Amino acid sequence: MRVLGIEGTAWAASAAIYDSDLEGVTIRTDPFRPPEGGIDPSEAAEHMSSALPEVIAAVLADDGGEIDAIAFARGPGLGPCLRVTATAARALAIRLDAPLVGVNHMVAHLEVGRHLGELDDPIGLNASGANAHVLGFRNGRYRVLGETMDTGVGNAIDKFTRYLGWSHPGGPKVERHAAEGEYVELPYVVKGMDFSFAGLSSAAQQLVDEGVAIEDVCCGLQETIFAMLTEVTERALALTYRDEVVLGGGVAQNARLQEMITEMAEARGASVYIPPARFLRDNAGMIAITGAYMHRAGEHLAVDASTCLPEYRPEAVPITWREEPTHAPPTRTRTQQGAEAIIESLDGGRLRKRRAPKSYRHPTLDASIRRRRTIREARLLHRSRRCGIPTPVVLDIDLEDHAMVLTAVGSHDLRDSLSAKTVERVGRHLATMHEDIGFVHGDPTVRNVRVDEERVYLIDFGLGFRTDDLEDWAMDLHIFLQSLQDVTDTLEPFRVALLKGYTSVSDVPIADQLDEIEGRGRYR
Repeated sequence: MRVLGIEGTAWAASAAIYDSDLEGVTIRTDPFRPPEGGIDPSEAAEHMSSALPEVIAAVLADDGGEIDAIAFARGPGLGPCLRVTATAARALAIRLDAPLVGVNHMVAHLEVGRHLGELDDPIGLNASGANAHVLGFRNGRYRVLGETMDTGVGNAIDKFTRYLGWSHPGGPKVERHAAEGEYVELPYVVKGMDFSFAGLSSAAQQLVDEGVAIEDVCCGLQETIFAMLTEVTERALALTYRDEVVLGGGVAQNARLQEMITEMAEARGASVYIPPARFLRDNAGMIAITGAYMHRAGEHLAVDASTCLPEYRPEAVPITWREEPTHAPPTRTRTQQGAEAIIESLDGGRLRKRRAPKSYRHPTLDASIRRRRTIREARLLHRSRRCGIPTPVVLDIDLEDHAMVLTAVGSHDLRDSLSAKTVERVGRHLATMHEDIGFVHGDPTVRNVRVDEERVYLIDFGLGFRTDDLEDWAMDLHIFLQSLQDVTDTLEPFRVALLKGYTSVSDVPIADQLDEIEGRGRYR
């Protein structure tokens, strides 16, 4: 089977032919290079109009032979570029009398790595210009376990480099300067499984204005951004019991990010596959390979239904070419390793929780995070209990070792005993925390709720913070619902139960704010 793939979502006018019999991929790419600043959609579309016919003709001439299907990047991406790409694909499908396949660009980033690395069921980290996703497969779709709350990772870096007057793309230039710099602190914003880059660029610009060496700012920017991505990827591994990671996206070419992800995975006993650079950046090879899977599964588009989708979410794609895997939880022992802490069972119904050092993070950043989260958790546990929220009791705290001794609570995690009743109680607990204490939990996943026959406990408050912002309160609910996606196939009843519990305590318009967050486009 031979599939022609066409990529044209933003800057790469690319065509490729994948021959499944030979496992070979022929790729031709003509990149758009803006003279200054970022990518202008109309200019990029003009480039696609002239470059795509040439790269398509070249790859067809290189390869020869009959084409079985035409696959094209349907989205997400820049609308003007996508329309040119779709038009070219339709014309070829008609001319060659071949079926048309519309491929999600972000799914293709993950699928090409899974294919090339011969992986079973990895967690995928997509780090590209306009996007940043952590994805996991469940119930026939790639679920977004975590993502940027605002701008894409590459765009955040490019915003800073445009301020410096550097040409696009800015990532490689930041990487070169960072190698000569020293770490400086920048905002580190992780909220549960999500992360935020919007304030980082502005903070980095401010440091430059204050006279901090550009090399040091680049080092701090890189260390901060990539540590955030690695932390959330590790949390996804712990949440889903997976032991494979695959990288995708142009930003994933960065050697420091690759180093961080590899160190994190090795410490957890997980494996990492990093595709060759030509398959990390935008390319038609990944479109052709994913298109081949889709074509084999009969996922075809009629020409008159082949509209492009600029905000095409990865979870909107039915993954009909994969079987559903199973991941059994690990056998519980006296010592358990979570995403950021090691839990040791002590005598007398006590636990010792120690935030282990993360070798992938810069030592200064790592020490700051571990100390800050340990102090914050102890304070929030105490205040929550005073307001009637069931939590562990802090018996001792060791700030030198970033450790606490706590009472053990609950007989099992919520994920192992999910019901509408327990979820409703979670909603009540979160509303009490928001209204009465003025804090958010920050990471209320199904692993951070413990259950027994009588009570529902909240644990692990290290990502909590003080706020009276309705957006932050709704994010707590959003994080919890995100974590349910890898546990249940029917999310809506639990969403109803969560809101029922919340509104029994609070009359703030939390449902409206949650709807706004869930419907927010993240492709900027």
